[in-house]
Amino acid sequence: MSTLTIFNAAARDAAEAAPSATTSRPIPAVIGADLEVPVKGGRLVGYANLDYAASAPCLEPVSAAVAAALPAYSSVHRGAGYASQLTTARYEQARHTLRAFAGARPDDAVIFTRNTTDATNLLAGCLPAGTTTVVFDTEHHASLLPWPQAVRLTPPAFPGAAVRAADEALAAIDGPKLLVVTAASNVTGELWPIAALAHIARRHGARILVDAAQLVPHRKLNLTALDLDYVAFSGHKLYAPFGAGVLIGRRDWLAEGEPYLKGGGAVRSVGDDVEWHDDPEPRHEAGTPNVLGAIALAAACDALSATGWTELVREEERLIARLRAGLASIPGVRELSLWGDDHPRVGIVSFTVAGYSAREVAEALSGEYGIGVRDGKFCAHPFVRHLLGTADGGCEDGTASAVRASIGIGTTQEHVDRLVEAVRDLVSRL
Repeated sequence: MSTLTIFNAAARDAAEAAPSATTSRPIPAVIGADLEVPVKGGRLVGYANLDYAASAPCLEPVSAAVAAALPAYSSVHRGAGYASQLTTARYEQARHTLRAFAGARPDDAVIFTRNTTDATNLLAGCLPAGTTTVVFDTEHHASLLPWPQAVRLTPPAFPGAAVRAADEALAAIDGPKLLVVTAASNVTGELWPIAALAHIARRHGARILVDAAQLVPHRKLNLTALDLDYVAFSGHKLYAPFGAGVLIGRRDWLAEGEPYLKGGGAVRSVGDDVEWHDDPEPRHEAGTPNVLGAIALAAACDALSATGWTELVREEERLIARLRAGLASIPGVRELSLWGDDHPRVGIVSFTVAGYSAREVAEALSGEYGIGVRDGKFCAHPFVRHLLGTADGGCEDGTASAVRASIGIGTTQEHVDRLVEAVRDLVSRL
């Protein structure tokens, strides 16, 4: 069987699995939906996983795609054997799937990485000499820290202030410039005005990188329509916890940047001199890549697209509204928000409980009620300190934290109600 036949077969299989324009599928199930965990007194209860913003569970179609790929798993790109050719076809088909899922331009590079942090660091190493990065202090550390030369902007009081601050900062910079911004906050869930920020970047001859890690599990992304230069996101937040992420965007900086890793696959030839690949994908994917992670990530994209975003968003908004209303009804509970209660957001709520530390709340929720949440500063220390302020105590020495509940596919109304009643019970003990 020829290589072309194998590649065409893989593409045909993917096309048959892709969603049609007129139909949608039921919301897929997650692995672990029936997990039971021990609570105080030795009882077992069904686990209420409300920690999706950290890592989402695996979708059943994703697990099935990995299982289907394992029997023929082999190395990619250079093997002549059938298994190697088939695995290569599946890996490259995953690249096409990611490009379509992100709404990328036909010539955009799609580079598989470990996660969003890996992707942003890869881009940081490819910036033209003298590039200045503009970034808000509201960002996750993955977007805040990698840049060799950065202008950091304070948290804006409202979305228009974010656009104005970026406008002023970019106008003051000479030479290459890059604006870095999240699409959805990993602390508050609030959606950022990325279309307006992309317009501002373009007006000043800058490029824009969007951290879409918290957006893509919840909302459709269209890089081309938004006029974005680069997007990065992680599989483990997108129901594909197999160690892969992706950087998608314009090829020129990536083609000219120093190879992210130096080794096999990144080179055309090695002699007295080294000739590196000009194409960004092989140039920055040295060594044996995470083939199964890429296949898993593509399977998650296919599953979400097949389900249809209308139903996914409708169910999420129903549950997050119920959660927020329930928490708001409890005395001493404060939800963290940058732009107010009415600003659009994805399924993330961070809050504090007067009289308890965040760790005490999280441990009680786990140990007594079988609820998993996150406590801390969520790899966004400057932002969390800004939101908490001195009113919540301990913030001046950097120790204050919050509790974060986050939802997704597999979250039920019972999970949400259990959290609200558990917090109500904790407050009643004070």
